[in-house]
Amino acid sequence: MNFANAFTPEKLEEALEVIKTKFLFATWETLYATILATFFAILIGLPLGMLLVAGDAKGVRPLPPLLMKVLNVIINLLRSVPFIILMVMVIPLTRAIVGTSVGTVASIVPLAIAAFPFVARLVEGSLREVNPNIIETAQSMGATPMQILLRVMLPESVPSLISNFTLAITTIMGYTAMSGAVGGGGLGMIAITYGYNRYRYAVLYASVIVLVIIVQVIQSVGTKLAIKCDKRLRN
Repeated sequence: MNFANAFTPEKLEEALEVIKTKFLFATWETLYATILATFFAILIGLPLGMLLVAGDAKGVRPLPPLLMKVLNVIINLLRSVPFIILMVMVIPLTRAIVGTSVGTVASIVPLAIAAFPFVARLVEGSLREVNPNIIETAQSMGATPMQILLRVMLPESVPSLISNFTLAITTIMGYTAMSGAVGGGGLGMIAITYGYNRYRYAVLYASVIVLVIIVQVIQSVGTKLAIKCDKRLRN
């Protein structure tokens, strides 16, 4: 089909009907999947990132080098698998957990699996930015490794964590769009099924615009929160 013919009055009218009837629910599906997947990714990735820092040879609670090496290899392997391939690979697990491999709810499982190694690395990076002098002071005062992690390192890294979690949310939202190509639901599914496959390119572009707006809002809110929580910037 000629690209120019995709913007005829008839095609634009069809696209407008799709936008009116399906966009609101598809946007909700995208937000729903993104929020839940981010929650589970942080739930797994936050303690994992803390473990990577604390268990390092120079960490507050060094762990066996072999264990840390295996942990790092697993995280790197999961991060290196393209998301669409990962979705296919974890279909049996997705079916076991939610009973189906198609739909918005089913997409949350591979989204969380794809995101938690990324979140773990972000948390690791944030915690490693903490001033070593603060950690040494806490150790000299008799603080335990858990107390240092929870009461010193985490509070000190809050602005960085907020910025990184904001990055994680926007990345996961991008994954939700890709999941639409394999029946994941949301705006990605609308863009592929009703836009690209049926030559209603106005639907495709409208989906992209909505995703961009959502990402901009999330990024702006995350940036403001990070600045507000950064005590170095307070008067």
